[in-house]
Amino acid sequence: MNFADIALEEKQRVLRELSSVKADFAARGMFAGTSGNLSMRVGEFQPDSFHFAITASGKDKSLSTPEDFLFVDQSGKPCETTRLKPSAETVIHCEIYRLTGCGAIYHTHSVFNNLVSEYFGDRKSVPVDGVELIKAFNIWDEEAHIDVPIVSNFADVPRIVPEITDRLESRIPGILLRKHGIYAWGRDGFEAKRHLEAFEFLFEYAYRWELLKAIR
Repeated sequence: MNFADIALEEKQRVLRELSSVKADFAARGMFAGTSGNLSMRVGEFQPDSFHFAITASGKDKSLSTPEDFLFVDQSGKPCETTRLKPSAETVIHCEIYRLTGCGAIYHTHSVFNNLVSEYFGDRKSVPVDGVELIKAFNIWDEEAHIDVPIVSNFADVPRIVPEITDRLESRIPGILLRKHGIYAWGRDGFEAKRHLEAFEFLFEYAYRWELLKAIR
């Protein structure tokens, strides 16, 4: 599907949803500085052909302006004439969409997701055992165990993508960049938000649990 063939109403809906979640996250202090980025897919999906809206680079996410988002294609190139630049991490969104076909991806930095990514960095995953919020990922096993993948972080963002391709796990809707932040995704914006909030809870739990074990 060409971008021009996607209904205007669908594009407007996506922009409204992203604006709403951006305001929510900003009010909770989840966008320190201009960090983080949000995206939501629009139109039909094929692994080699899709479109999504993403936060523009360098914007204050506590503000709401007509220049907060732009639409890009599967390679991260703008779909319309614009002076806006997509987030520097757009290529990561492109790869996650390509691999999962998800509907939305939310990326935030927090103290706890940075701490656990470094604490468990050499292990290359954050282990979580038996915590109730694992069910947020539709994993219903009693005393379920999950390992949230951690991948290397590079200033040259495209270097991150191959490791995401190798490490992404189908049942874990998120991937953690070391000393950087979490990417969480879902079938739609509601599910992506639920997953992101669950990851943040689990990361804080995992880190505090390690501290408690250390002082026993």
